[in-house]
Amino acid sequence: MRLTRVFVPASLVPDTDVRLPDAAANHVGRVLRLREGAVIVAFDGSGNDHRCEVLAVKGDEVRVRVGPRMAGMPESPLRITLVQAVSRGERMDWTLQKATELGVHTIVPVLSSRSVVRLDEKQAEKKLRHWQAIVAGACEQCGRSYVPELRVPQELSRFLASSTREGQRLVLSPSGPASLAGLTSVGARVELLIGPEGGLDDAELERAAAAGFTPVRLGPRVLRTETAGIVALTVLQALWGDLT
Repeated sequence: MRLTRVFVPASLVPDTDVRLPDAAANHVGRVLRLREGAVIVAFDGSGNDHRCEVLAVKGDEVRVRVGPRMAGMPESPLRITLVQAVSRGERMDWTLQKATELGVHTIVPVLSSRSVVRLDEKQAEKKLRHWQAIVAGACEQCGRSYVPELRVPQELSRFLASSTREGQRLVLSPSGPASLAGLTSVGARVELLIGPEGGLDDAELERAAAAGFTPVRLGPRVLRTETAGIVALTVLQALWGDLT
């Protein structure tokens, strides 16, 4: 039987007692109704799992005894950074959830000229906390022990001007000269740029090209932003990653 997995955003030390975060405690104590003596798996995002015993369930508080480290799920050999234009509401949540399930290593939310969503500093911080919970929950569900890095939302122009190249750079474009699936190979690290609902404008595509992003297409149909990134990640992982 598959054990319940919970994310604890603090370094887990064997043979210590820890209080589960509120969301995990609610799931363990109120949703699953687990009680003293139940066994769960906790992970702190560093790549290891810990088999833990529930010590106490009191109201909203759940305490567990941390067991020995166990090797977590191996990560994909393909280290993908998803540079995703922020989409509206649940569309972005869905994108982050599925990207995590597909093994993305890093996620950079960006705001482009055609982005419908606009965020001030306070809104960006709130969104980031919400998205972090989405990503952690996806790791709990899919079995990953490493939690993808999720960066603070930023303007696409700022990202293109200041970011350090972290591998082969690809940008999805319906008019791209080459097919993503038709590439002969990709590097061990890939940065994948996905535009917003209306796509990247010509100036942004030019700046992306100047920053080293090669335009590629996915096929004859124009996909929604929340579909395009997930399909591209699937292609990359199937051809050069761990979807085998």
